Amino acid sequence: MSAHATTINKSDIFNGNKRISKVWLGLFLLIALIGLYGVFKKITLGDAAYGVTKTVPWGILISTYVFFVVSSTGLCLISSMGHVFGIEKYEVIGKRAIILAIFTLLCGFGVIGLELGHPFRMMIYNIISPNFKSAIWWMGTLYGIYLVCIAIEFYFLMTHNHSGAQIAGLAGFIAGISAHSNLGAVFGFLEARPFWHGPYLPIYFILSALISGTALILIIMNVAYGGPSRLPEKAKEALKGLSKIFGLLLGIIIFFDIWKVLTSVYGAPPEKYETVKVLLTGDLSINFWFFEVLLGMVIPFLIIIITKGNNLKASLVAAISAVIGIFFMRYDLVIAGQMVPMREPVPGARVQGAGLDGLVHYTPSFAEISIVIGAISLCIFLYLFAEKILNLSEE
Repeated sequence: MSAHATTINKSDIFNGNKRISKVWLGLFLLIALIGLYGVFKKITLGDAAYGVTKTVPWGILISTYVFFVVSSTGLCLISSMGHVFGIEKYEVIGKRAIILAIFTLLCGFGVIGLELGHPFRMMIYNIISPNFKSAIWWMGTLYGIYLVCIAIEFYFLMTHNHSGAQIAGLAGFIAGISAHSNLGAVFGFLEARPFWHGPYLPIYFILSALISGTALILIIMNVAYGGPSRLPEKAKEALKGLSKIFGLLLGIIIFFDIWKVLTSVYGAPPEKYETVKVLLTGDLSINFWFFEVLLGMVIPFLIIIITKGNNLKASLVAAISAVIGIFFMRYDLVIAGQMVPMREPVPGARVQGAGLDGLVHYTPSFAEISIVIGAISLCIFLYLFAEKILNLSEE
């Protein structure tokens, strides 16, 4: 540890942000308690409390888990521009980005833990009986390593150990990319699901993580200082730079999605074509067109293009819009990929649980929705609480 780090005392670390209202803390904690209903239902009824079935085994809890861990990885990757890669103007976002990365990852673990039948047994057997051929085993292991790395990185940032933070941050950067691309591979390796199968998703997940991370940093920096007009000059310069990066990434992902749709429609490849029809004109069309396309990509992209990333109020609106859209983007990806049955038991017969259109359908139960609301509210509460009690500023 550097000599300077040894001079840091508790009053420096716990000199929190007085702008954070206890009313907001209490409100989000109260909303988080809604999740206890879903937890109770899971404990008492098991998977019967959820809307998932044998034909659609992955529901909104899986998509919410993906949303959380994507956000965590993105926050880590974007924050690394400052204290890892030495771009000085982005150092101002370091502590806040990493603490939120920790909380989003922990909330993601909590959500998927409630989706699994035996989460504690999973952790035990992950260690004593590893399956090196399993993408899910690698995902869990790599995210565990990633969590340790960013926790150490946050400690070094809080104690102003810049060399330690750089090393831990680099390790977190590598672990985060490895874990997150592996999460994409969990879907991409599934040959039985043509909509997911292929090398597209691991790359797509990294790109969308960068967008999530950039959007969340734009939001939390404004929360920390009480709005764009109150941001210090150094933070304004950092956020203007991030706004431009945000616009660039949005433009790239728009073309990713265009080509994903075109390659799934052209030639009507089996199952891919039917899945994309669900998104374009079927059950998930409102999700896709309004939330994923309009709120998640088009509106934020146009805002950044029109303002050139220099209007921070506009960038904040774009970031909020993108985060809402990205949540639905995860849901659409997970659910649409399962709506086309993998096989028919008898040629010409309808799969059990399928509708007249030949597709299987899924509706989240109230227990699942309550867990999602509770997890998101808990994550917001944890961040606001950390902002209130810890000195997360770089000034």
